Amino acid sequence: MISRVLLSLLALTPLGLVGQIDGDNIFSVDQVIAIDLAFPQANFWALMEANYEADENEYIAAHLTLTDVSGTHVMDSVGVRLKGNSSYMHPGDKKSFKIDFNKFISGQNYDGLKKLNFSNGFKDPTCMREKLFFDVCREVGVPAPRASFADVTFNGEPWGFYTVVEQIDDQFLDWNIQEDSGNLFKAGDNFGGGGPGGGGGGAEADLVHYGNDQAAYEERYELKSNEDANDWSDLMSFLDFVNNTTSDAFAAGIDFRMDVDGFLRSAALDMLFSNLDTYTGSARNYYIYHNMDTDMWQWIKWDGNEAFGSYTNGAGNMETLAIDYSDFPRPLLENMLSNPDLYARYIEHVCDLVDHVFNEAHMHAQIDATAELIAPFVYADSHKMYSNADFDTNLSANLVSGGGPGGGGPGGGTTYGLKSFVTNRASYVLTQLECPTSHVVGPAASGLVVYPNPAKDRIHVQLDCTSGADVRLTNLVGQVLRAKRIISAGVVQFELGDLPAGTYVVEVLEAGKPALRTHVVVL
Repeated sequence: MISRVLLSLLALTPLGLVGQIDGDNIFSVDQVIAIDLAFPQANFWALMEANYEADENEYIAAHLTLTDVSGTHVMDSVGVRLKGNSSYMHPGDKKSFKIDFNKFISGQNYDGLKKLNFSNGFKDPTCMREKLFFDVCREVGVPAPRASFADVTFNGEPWGFYTVVEQIDDQFLDWNIQEDSGNLFKAGDNFGGGGPGGGGGGAEADLVHYGNDQAAYEERYELKSNEDANDWSDLMSFLDFVNNTTSDAFAAGIDFRMDVDGFLRSAALDMLFSNLDTYTGSARNYYIYHNMDTDMWQWIKWDGNEAFGSYTNGAGNMETLAIDYSDFPRPLLENMLSNPDLYARYIEHVCDLVDHVFNEAHMHAQIDATAELIAPFVYADSHKMYSNADFDTNLSANLVSGGGPGGGGPGGGTTYGLKSFVTNRASYVLTQLECPTSHVVGPAASGLVVYPNPAKDRIHVQLDCTSGADVRLTNLVGQVLRAKRIISAGVVQFELGDLPAGTYVVEVLEAGKPALRTHVVVL
């Protein structure tokens, strides 16, 4: 029989099939790197705080010593600045910061990377929420930054344990999307006028159409590529379509303008992890990219430190958050979930994610492995917000804390235990849906790979199974365009040359009925 396995095409291909990419020294293995920043200025901290408060994004120079699995790397005059919004409320001097390796020395880089972000674990007693969330995103094919961990010292003085997060820039687009010439927009921080260290303005990045005056969007989004051209017409045109077409026209046309399944899968992850400090809730902490090869928009995750229900957005119990929750207005999500066919695709993603990643078997193992890796460093961090006992407790159980930074918001509240949250949240979601269950008997399908995706000329479908299977390629209305049979542990190839660009479906049949399906983009 065939298992209903996870078809994370973007995660498996092309990333799983390429050689080393920039940043592998830090992100390809589980490790805690060591970083020391030596500042020549005695008042370096006062300088960085002043730059942050002035909202100037100014860097100061430091000498860097970085040790990872490949050895020790020494660099002179890297740029360092403080970053973050709510995370800046972290008590004491353990603030989030950014390193720009080539800020003062052109071309200087670390393992091909130009920048790295260091998150301070604000509102996270376990210090692993962000990495766990981003790892799952990338595992299931949702573009998200890679993450690792670092033990940081400033001028030899212990400064704290940090999560290291990849920069979303042209390098990220190169290896993740394989195209970097389009417009990359970041949702503004909407902390009232942009907030210290932030960008955009105080207005929400809600994807509402506010007319054709670019200035109306510049307070909501930041253009992170093609800044010299500074042409926002593609974003305004897309938002005009999202907001000002009929529901039927939206449903018929959105697949030709956006990677819909990528967005729906991303939204399903936010819902499962109750990650509301993003488009769904706060309308910030995301990127949207106009892929010029496909002429479609793609969704990119950002800032996952408040996953596992740490940002409530006033929605109440995060373990029983509605499966179609969103703040208002969120027209892109609202239009998709109000259409029966698109909603069915969304639920399909939800069920697939619960079946394969958002469950005890998968997540508890990830939590245990990460805790084993980082516990000694967390214990040794004298600048962390929480105690060692809080770290241990919150791996499995809720932590009830008082008010103040990290204390569950104003007045305090509950910080959900990682394992208990996954168990309770998955259980609740399954009571709200009729998800098909996985069926694996004996040595059934051990793996399915479809590559490349996106594709232009052909795709390869590889399936390990005990008795063979029928595979077909259909359009979005179910018309069969290609069909072949895979023998056990075999590969079939579908030629795509005569197919128009768009989104198609790869299905694996069992007893004549679809058992597996996913979407593939044809360029």
